[in-house]
Amino acid sequence: MPAPDAAILARAPQIVAALRAALPADAVIWNPEETRAYECDALTAYRCPPLAVVLPRTTEEVAAAMRICHDLRVPVVPRGAGTSLAGGALPTADSVIIATLRLREVLKIDTQNRFIRVQTGVTNLSVSAELEPHGFFYAPDPSSQLACTIAGNIAMNSGGAHCLKYGVTTNNLMGATVVLPTGEVVELGGPEMGPMGLDLLGLICGSEGQLGIVTEATLRILPRPEGARPVLIGFDGAEVAGECVARIIRSGVLPVAIEYMDDVCLRAVEDFAHAGYPDCAAVLIVEVEGSPPEIDHQIARIREIADALNPVEFRESRNADEAMAIWKGRKSAFGAMGRLGDYICLDGTVPVGQLPHTLKMIGELSRQHGLEVANVFHAGDGNMHPLILFNANKPGELERAEAFGADILRLCVDVGGCLTGEHGVGIEKRDLMGKQYDAPDLEIQMAVKDLFDPRWLLNPAKVFPLDASRPWRDEAAAR
Repeated sequence: MPAPDAAILARAPQIVAALRAALPADAVIWNPEETRAYECDALTAYRCPPLAVVLPRTTEEVAAAMRICHDLRVPVVPRGAGTSLAGGALPTADSVIIATLRLREVLKIDTQNRFIRVQTGVTNLSVSAELEPHGFFYAPDPSSQLACTIAGNIAMNSGGAHCLKYGVTTNNLMGATVVLPTGEVVELGGPEMGPMGLDLLGLICGSEGQLGIVTEATLRILPRPEGARPVLIGFDGAEVAGECVARIIRSGVLPVAIEYMDDVCLRAVEDFAHAGYPDCAAVLIVEVEGSPPEIDHQIARIREIADALNPVEFRESRNADEAMAIWKGRKSAFGAMGRLGDYICLDGTVPVGQLPHTLKMIGELSRQHGLEVANVFHAGDGNMHPLILFNANKPGELERAEAFGADILRLCVDVGGCLTGEHGVGIEKRDLMGKQYDAPDLEIQMAVKDLFDPRWLLNPAKVFPLDASRPWRDEAAAR
């Protein structure tokens, strides 16, 4: 991270006083003992307490804080629940965090027109909980959905297990209230199916806090399906499991989810969750939904595809308890892996047809770097989540794990994929952006950033390689 601006640090009392004067008494935190709680997000390898933290309850309070920081030229780090695995909410010592956690109101539910309007501090899971009595749900379901907020989901364009069928956040976002760096509030999109004009909403979704802070969102909602049923398929080889995924997708069957776990992950989750998984090299969880005849037809086709690859087990759930047991281990995979030690979780994405080759190459890279890796991921859309195990207390191991991770992400790009499927770039992949984008591509992206944020105050040191962005930042400082 760049060194903090000494001039801003020297003005810290003035900055805090201005924020306290404009906001409710409990909305500003500046005591170092309290700001330490915001020193990192879920990428815990890097930590830095911010200058102050703002906890607004309304769009107007967000706008007031943004206006003050803009006028005083103070960097702002937008933050949702802090579940980012890419360092997307990592502060700098001279920055003010503006967190959306207190923006918790559900503003409108319209089942006739199939949308819900919420403040963006509501958690992902609570949106579907609000909709359940109406027979509807919100489709994107990140693994952190119990804690992660809609604000962070929009910033990182989050996905989840069910994005294979329903798409990621951008496919389910209809409108947004956005506070720009100057404090100006704008409305983008809305409940209409196809609002006219440039797709600025698509620009905001996935922009990682570089362009503004989303305080309210209109989300597309869907009727709950008539039924859903998962099956578990075990294989003796990781590459064979990858081939099964590719064949299911090629067949035209569209499951709601296809999840993958390898043997390292299976051992961990079985010790942790006792889900009754088979002892094998890899497991797929494939869930389909629809009416009972539709479900039976899809599962029969999936069994036919799997049988051609000689699975060690094909387990079809027969009731809700068995379905829950199949999903139990997958839902607890990241917690279970944490019992084994420290790990880095990646999210590079590859074409589904490249899964067998990519899994083989990740195994070879594991041997080269001398570090164990577990693979658990959304296989249906090629969104991989290699978990690189290391010992943070052993000097040099974090650096080895990061080098291993960088090689995996380069591999994803080399086979026709991309650096991130849902976690975002943040600081984790910032210096790899040149692998996927050439200089003109990056220049265009930074030009868009410059139009929205000409002082380059929002979420500093994220997304764009520091060398590439230096001329833009230097020019912004001179304005």
